[in-house]
Amino acid sequence: MHRLGLAALIWCATFAQACEYPDQGNMPLRRAVTRVKLLPETEAWSAYLRKTGVVVQYALLLEQPLEHGGRCYWTVEAIAEGKVWRRFYVTPDGKRVLDEERRPVAAPPATRRSAGAKAGAS
Repeated sequence: MHRLGLAALIWCATFAQACEYPDQGNMPLRRAVTRVKLLPETEAWSAYLRKTGVVVQYALLLEQPLEHGGRCYWTVEAIAEGKVWRRFYVTPDGKRVLDEERRPVAAPPATRRSAGAKAGAS
């Protein structure tokens, strides 16, 4: 019985280690939701619904992370009228987004830096 308990503990520790929460306050949470909100397909969907008066919400689910390709992904659901429209999976660093079929989603276009920001970086 002890061997089974020890094996379960090791398995849980390994899984938890693969999906650690970055030590950056709430930034990873906001970044994950923002990545989904800024996807072109999500922006078009939410804009259409807002015109019709429907409230769009995003839910970040941390209790069941997805491990895919050796990486941890958090689940972000796009919701309208109490129904999930789509589910996305985002890495805690926000660099990778997968769709429901676990295929990579095209990243939103990079924002261009203003002339002031470029001058300040020099």
